[in-house]
Amino acid sequence: MAYEHILTETAGRVGIIRFNRPEKLNAMNDQLREETLTQIGIWNEDDSIGAIVVTGEGRAFCSGADLDDFAVREERNREATAASFRTGPQPMRWTAGGARGITPFLMTSKPTIAAVNGYSVGIGLTFILPFDIRIASTDALFSIRFIRVGLMPELGSTRLLAQLVGLGNAADMCLTGRMVTAAEALRMGLVIKVTEPDNLLEAAVEKATEIANNPPQAVMFVKELLRQNPLDPDIDRVGEREGIRDQIARRHPDHAEALAALMEKRAPKFGRG
Repeated sequence: MAYEHILTETAGRVGIIRFNRPEKLNAMNDQLREETLTQIGIWNEDDSIGAIVVTGEGRAFCSGADLDDFAVREERNREATAASFRTGPQPMRWTAGGARGITPFLMTSKPTIAAVNGYSVGIGLTFILPFDIRIASTDALFSIRFIRVGLMPELGSTRLLAQLVGLGNAADMCLTGRMVTAAEALRMGLVIKVTEPDNLLEAAVEKATEIANNPPQAVMFVKELLRQNPLDPDIDRVGEREGIRDQIARRHPDHAEALAALMEKRAPKFGRG
């Protein structure tokens, strides 16, 4: 597909998306978001792709929401406020583009790796919290800055950020809106690795390739378990989910192929369907 705000390429079994609005520091607007999600959706249906890397062109990963989109939203807010005086306050609902849309989509996608090359601010951070892995360059800076403009963190980030970095660190980041360096993000657990800028994409593709070369069905089962089990207080239910999926995996041809490849000292050839 031809896109305006992203660049796409593949490296073996890895799909690569580059946010391509460097003149706007890759600020997120509706089109950038939709193009990114559309391409992820396409690769989710492509058996030749096993994992997806997202990075940014220029000196930012994503500097936050596009201010032009903010102006449009503010006009809608004024209209909604005026309407509320006539009809009374209406209950708040998540929209299709909010946590009920983007976050579950990313959490159930093929594995995603964010290669954070610079500023990762506001939605530039909340967008990648549902990703499976985040790797940063030494130039990366993270901030969940919604408090600075009197807004709330979005996309389920008050839970996801706390899961990743702990409640204390999440409270500090959310309540101050301060910038977090790549080194601090690594200490917190927000990212798993920090590289020199020139090595960032290579490191992300290497990690994505390592994931993509594993049995596809087993990879998605593991993602499902990691999504459901950490928040379930019932260890019996946790074990039951693991057991059900393990029994399915044991009967899958990929398991037999993995054992045969191990015995024959060769690389396995997993089914991709």
